[in-house]
Amino acid sequence: MTTAAGKRRSSAGWYRRLRRQALFGLQDPTLLIGIGLLAVFSWLVAAPLIAVFADIFTTQPGDEARTGGAAGEITGYYLDRAFNSRMSQIIFWKPLWNTLAVATVSIVLALVLGTTLAWLLVRTDLMGRAWLSTVLIIPFMLPAWTFALAWMTLFKNATTGGQLGWFESMGYQIPDWVAYGAFPTTVIMTLNYTPFVIILVGNAMQRLDSQLEEAARMLGAGRLTIARRLVLPLMRPATLSAGLLIFADAVGEFAVPYVLGLPVQFETLATSLYRAIGTQQNGMAAVFAGVIMVFGIVTLSIDTWMMRKTWRFAVLGDKGAMQRRQTLGAMHLPALTLALAMVIVGIVVPLGTLALSTVMHIPGRFTPDNFTLAYWIGTDLGTVALRNGILLSDQFWAAAWNSIRIIGSAAILAGVVGILVGYVVVRSPVKIVSVALRQITFFPYLVPGIAFAAAFLVLFAVERGPIPALYGTPWILFLALVADQMPFASRAGISAMTQLGREVEEAASMVGAGWLRRMRSIIFPIQRSALAAGILLSFISGLKGVSLFIVLAVPSTDVLTTFSLRLVDYGYTQAANAVVLMISIIALGGMLLINRVTGTGLAQGLES
Repeated sequence: MTTAAGKRRSSAGWYRRLRRQALFGLQDPTLLIGIGLLAVFSWLVAAPLIAVFADIFTTQPGDEARTGGAAGEITGYYLDRAFNSRMSQIIFWKPLWNTLAVATVSIVLALVLGTTLAWLLVRTDLMGRAWLSTVLIIPFMLPAWTFALAWMTLFKNATTGGQLGWFESMGYQIPDWVAYGAFPTTVIMTLNYTPFVIILVGNAMQRLDSQLEEAARMLGAGRLTIARRLVLPLMRPATLSAGLLIFADAVGEFAVPYVLGLPVQFETLATSLYRAIGTQQNGMAAVFAGVIMVFGIVTLSIDTWMMRKTWRFAVLGDKGAMQRRQTLGAMHLPALTLALAMVIVGIVVPLGTLALSTVMHIPGRFTPDNFTLAYWIGTDLGTVALRNGILLSDQFWAAAWNSIRIIGSAAILAGVVGILVGYVVVRSPVKIVSVALRQITFFPYLVPGIAFAAAFLVLFAVERGPIPALYGTPWILFLALVADQMPFASRAGISAMTQLGREVEEAASMVGAGWLRRMRSIIFPIQRSALAAGILLSFISGLKGVSLFIVLAVPSTDVLTTFSLRLVDYGYTQAANAVVLMISIIALGGMLLINRVTGTGLAQGLES
C-alpha cells in the first residue's frame, strides 16, 4: 500500500525532474516539447470532441422556439427528439437499426470469408499463394466508394433517373433492393473489410505452430474437430479484434450508404449526421455525432482491453515454429476457385467497370461507335457542371491541386510530428507526459471520420477567442487532417524510436551537440524510412478519405473526393468514375511506394 510519505516523495521527485528539465531545457527540451504537443493536441483532439457533447445539451441559435430557452442555455430537447419523440423512429431509431444491421452482417461475412482465405493462404498448399497473398489485400488499399460507384455503374435502374446501369441498358430489369439500400451496402462493405481480416487473422495463424495440429491429428482428430477445438479458439483474439475494428469503422462509414442508400431513403447514422449538418440542425447533428463517437470509443476500448487478455490464448510458437502446410487434395480446385472469385469480384470487376465506363457514351453498349475519350480529353460536352473532359477541366485540376497542397502539407507535418511524438514518448523523463501524449494522439482512431469532422465543425466554424472562424478556409481541412492522421503517424514514430538506442545521441551530447543539432543530424536521418512511410501513409489515407472533406470542404477547397461526389450528385457517372479511378491508381501506387521505402508490405507475413 502506498503511504502518504511515499506519495509526497513521488510528488517531490516529479517536481525536481520538472525543475531540472526547465533549467536545462535548451540542452534537452524533451519534456517542454511534450507539454507543448499535449497542449496542441488537447486543442485539436480533445476540445472538438468536448464541444460536440456540449452542443447536445445546449440550445443552438435558431432553435429557441423549439427548446423554449435562449441560445446557449442548457436543454434536453435534442436528446428527447432523437430518442423519445413522435419523429424519433424515423430520424434516429431506423437509421440506428440500419447502421447496426449492415455493420453486423458485414462483420460476419467478412470474418467468414477472411478467416477462410487466411487459412488457405497460410496453412495450406494452395496454388499461387504468394501472388494471391498480395492481390487479395488490394481492396483494402482502395477507397470503399470505388466499389459503390462500380455497383451503381452496373446495377443503377430507372428509380433515380439519369443514365441507366449496364444491366438495365442491356434489357435486364434490376429491382430497387439490388440497386440500392441495405443489400449492396452490405456486399460492398464486406468486400472492403475482408482483406483486413485476412491480414489480422493470417498473421496470427502464421505464428501458430503446426505441430499442435499434427499432434491432434495423430490422436485421431479430424479436420473439423481440429479447426473447431484448436485453431479457432487460438485465433479468437485476432478474429474478435478484427470484428471489433470493423464494427467501429462500419458505424461511421459514410460514402457507401451515401451513394447507394439515399436514392431509396436508406439512412444510416452517418448519412443522418450529414443531412442534419446540411439542414443546419446543429443540435441533432451533435446527437448523431455523439452516438457514433460512443460506439467507436466503447468498441475500440473493448478491443484494447481484450488484447491485454491475449495471454490466455498464448500460442506455443515463434519464428522457429513448424509451418507444415496441409494438402488440400480434392479440395484444391474449390479453394482456388474461391480465392480467384474474390480477386475477380473485389478487384477486376470494380476497377474494370470503372475504367470501361469512362470510355462509353451509353452505359453497357459494347459497340465500336459507343467508345469515346470525351470524358477524359473531350471539349464542349454540353453538360452544365462539366464542360470538358476530366484532364481538360479546370475544376479537376483545381481539386487535384487542393489535394496536393492541403493533404500533402498535412501529411508532411503529421509525419514530422509523429517522429517528435515518438521521441517524447520514448525519451520523456516524466512518465505521465509520455502516457498522456501516447493516448491523446491515438484518440482520433476511436472516433469515426464523419463524427470527428462534425466535432471540428462545431469548434472551428465560429470565432472563439483569438482563433478566427476557419470554416471555408483550407486551414480547417489542414488541421483536421493532421489530427486525424496522428494515430498512424505517432504509432510509426513510437515504433521507430523504440528501436533506436540512446547511445548515439548521448555520444553527440557529450561532444557538445545541442538538441536541435542532434535531431537534424542524427534522429531524422536515422528515422528517414519511418518518416517517409508516415508521410506517405498519411497522404494516401487522406487522399482516399471522404468523411472529413464532405463535412468541412466548400467549393473553393474542393479535393478530388468531394469533386467526384459532386459529379455523382449531378449524375455524371463517367466523369465521376474517371476521378475515382485516378484516386485509386494513386492510392495503389502510394502503397507500393511505402512498401519499397520500408522494405515491408501488408502481405509480407502471409507469404513466408
